[in-house]
Amino acid sequence: MSDSPFKAWTERDGALLRLRLSRPKANLVDAEMIRALHGALVEFHKHPGSLRGALLDAEGPHFSFGASVEEHLPAKCAKMLGALHALLVGMLEFPVPILVAVRGQCLGGGLEVALAAGPIFAAPAAQFGQPEIKLGVFAPAASVLLPYRVSRPVAEDLLFSGRSISGAEALASGLVQGLAEDPEAAALAWFEAHLQERSGAALACALAAARGQMLVDVRRRLAEVEHLYLERLMRTHDANEGLAAFMEKRPAAWTHR
Repeated sequence: MSDSPFKAWTERDGALLRLRLSRPKANLVDAEMIRALHGALVEFHKHPGSLRGALLDAEGPHFSFGASVEEHLPAKCAKMLGALHALLVGMLEFPVPILVAVRGQCLGGGLEVALAAGPIFAAPAAQFGQPEIKLGVFAPAASVLLPYRVSRPVAEDLLFSGRSISGAEALASGLVQGLAEDPEAAALAWFEAHLQERSGAALACALAAARGQMLVDVRRRLAEVEHLYLERLMRTHDANEGLAAFMEKRPAAWTHR
C-alpha cells in the first residue's frame, strides 16, 4: 500500500475521474488528506479534458471517521478550518458532478466532504453523523451544507444531537441518493446511465448555473461560521475541555461556559 493518503486516476478514456481516500481504517480528513484531495481537484479543474464525472470512495471498511481531533486544538484549528473550507468550495466549483460511494462510518469532516460532492450512494450498513457537539464544539461546514441536502429539522437533529443515522434513514431524509450492498457499483451505474454520454462542456455550464447563488451563500456562510468557531467557541472552557477530554480518553467536565 502506498504511503499517500489519497489516490487519483482516470478511467473510461478520461471520462471518469476516480478519487480515493486511502489511509484505512479511519481515512482521517487531516491536513495531509485535505492537501492531497484539493491538489488533485485543482489540477483536474485546470485540465478537465473530456471529464463527465468523478467518483470519490475510500479504501477499507469505512469512508472516514472525520477530521483529526488533534488538528481541532487551538494551536492548529484556524489553519485546518481554512484548508478544509477551501477544499469544500473547490469541490462545489468542480466542473463535473462528483459522486460519492460510502461504506461504514461517514462522520464529521468525512461527511462534510461528502456533502460538498454530488449524489451519495451508500451501503445499507453505512452510518452518517456529525458528532462534534459531543466534544463541546460544532461542525462549521456541515452547519452550512447540510440544510442544502436535507430539511432544516433533519439538519438540526444531526448537528445538535451528534447522533448517527443508518443508510436507510439517510435515504429517507434525502441525504443519500441510493442504497446498495456495492455502493461503488451503484455510483458507476448512475454515471453510465446519466453522465457518460453527456457533453462535458454542457455539464460544466449546468453545474455553474445550478450552484451559482448557492456558492455565493456558501462562501459567505463558511466565513461566518469559521469566525464564530475561532473567535467565540474556542474561547469557551467547554470547547477546550471537550477536546482535551477526548485526547486524554476521559469524560468531559462541562462548566457550560
